[in-house]
Amino acid sequence: MSKSARSRLDVTDVAATDAPSGLRHKVGDAILGLVLRVPTSGEREIEQPEKRARALGRAAARQAGVMAGSLALPPGFLGWLTVLPELVGVWKLQAQLVSDIAAVYGKHATLGREQMIYCLFKHVSAQLFRDVVVRVGERYVVQTASLGFIQSAARLLGVKVTQRIIGKSASRFVPLLGAVGVSAYAYFDTQQVAKTTIDLFSKDIVIDAETPSR
Repeated sequence: MSKSARSRLDVTDVAATDAPSGLRHKVGDAILGLVLRVPTSGEREIEQPEKRARALGRAAARQAGVMAGSLALPPGFLGWLTVLPELVGVWKLQAQLVSDIAAVYGKHATLGREQMIYCLFKHVSAQLFRDVVVRVGERYVVQTASLGFIQSAARLLGVKVTQRIIGKSASRFVPLLGAVGVSAYAYFDTQQVAKTTIDLFSKDIVIDAETPSR
């Protein structure tokens, strides 16, 4: 990893003290477990993959919205108990979406943890992945990342996601209204994942394993 990339990780790490450690660690562990296991897909490569990929994205966004909104219905403290299950449930839907889109583009065989974490969380922290997935003209170069880098990225994403949860915590104390907001966010978040994934797999991808990120 470049010196600038390590600096970005170090600077972000300072923010870890701003979020409750218990939830922060659980979120980071959930992210790590998610990206280390690439789901299989029942989709096949097709001649017009973008149309199918967009349909998959819309379906996943609707499903994520319903799931998140349902889990966020209990108000107050009970609502807080559903935060982590809601996140993990939505992320699993999104991971399957990434896998399915890669399959319709005929690139599931090369789908690894680097592309998975990039597609799922690029819209959360684009800077974090700037040296891992790089667009060069009409292709993407994906640099193989070490497990240590993936663990650090998951931990820092856990900080960012937890801070976002705290920022929106007040809405969970408002029955129905809070659930609507959570549902809308999950829908939008899943659409962002679909957009990133389609953009990545619609281009040629070169895997660079010679200088792995550390």
